[in-house]
Amino acid sequence: MKKLLGVLLCSVLVIGLLAGCGGGEKKPAKQFVNIATGGTAGVYYPLGGAIAEILNKAIPGMNATAQTTGASVANINMLKDKKIELGMVQNDTAYYAFNGAEMFKDKKVDGIRGVSTLYNETVQIVVMENSSIKSINDLRGKKVAVGAIGSGTEANARQILEVYGLTYNDLSPQYLSYAEASNGLKDGNVDAAFLTAGYPTAAVQDLAFQKKVNLLSFDADKANALIKKYPFYAKQTVKANTYPGQTADVQTVAVKAMLVVPESMSADLVYEITKAIYANTDRLKAAHKLGEGITKETALEGMPIPLHPGAEKYFKENGKK
Repeated sequence: MKKLLGVLLCSVLVIGLLAGCGGGEKKPAKQFVNIATGGTAGVYYPLGGAIAEILNKAIPGMNATAQTTGASVANINMLKDKKIELGMVQNDTAYYAFNGAEMFKDKKVDGIRGVSTLYNETVQIVVMENSSIKSINDLRGKKVAVGAIGSGTEANARQILEVYGLTYNDLSPQYLSYAEASNGLKDGNVDAAFLTAGYPTAAVQDLAFQKKVNLLSFDADKANALIKKYPFYAKQTVKANTYPGQTADVQTVAVKAMLVVPESMSADLVYEITKAIYANTDRLKAAHKLGEGITKETALEGMPIPLHPGAEKYFKENGKK
């Protein structure tokens, strides 16, 4: 009996050792990455969903999800509060957060790091075709939608007016969302509207299908002055026929959409995230037309904050730093 018991105990021990050593591959630990995007009608949301899909397929154990948010400012605050791991923001907003400026004055968020910049977010100043406003100088004395209070668009509006020698005291600022600004233009309650978004922008497109609109062009010297003072801007051309009835190119400026992560995120994880995104840019192009602008070659243009070491490693390997 003792002999039989001994044999059984040995068998159990052997089976246990086999199971532990070679009985099956160990599953990778789950990694949860919440991606903060923007509203469902914008560009961030479909691109964020595509990024989540890429990460889930490319990184073992990854559980990435994209969530709709209030976009740039909200995303940085969510990152600061550890509610998300990856955020899509405008590069100017990231600059303000890191340096404690504009809407982040006295609320510096310097624990954020860059992964890459993505595509241009174009400043579009929209008026109706029959408007007497033909240039940015003509905004004096007008009712101008400048974006929601504390938004990136509102900061863009103030900075642009500044290089033209204008302040809010010279006009009647209306703090409106894009949809409200579009409705205001259509109803005649607003004379002009600032919108900062990838183009074609749905709010402008929808309005242009109903009534003809014009986009105001930048004077070259004013664009140069703006870029010199605020280096996160770049020159941008809105090509003819972007919107119904737009027959000529429009010269304006743009900021960049970008990805940010917490400084504390593992360098290995950020490396894998960066590698996965840039190995699957075709999926981003399929998610939205602006995905065409997301390339390794332009990934560090307009980067306003320090790169995360994991992203830096990836780009060094690929000849970008």
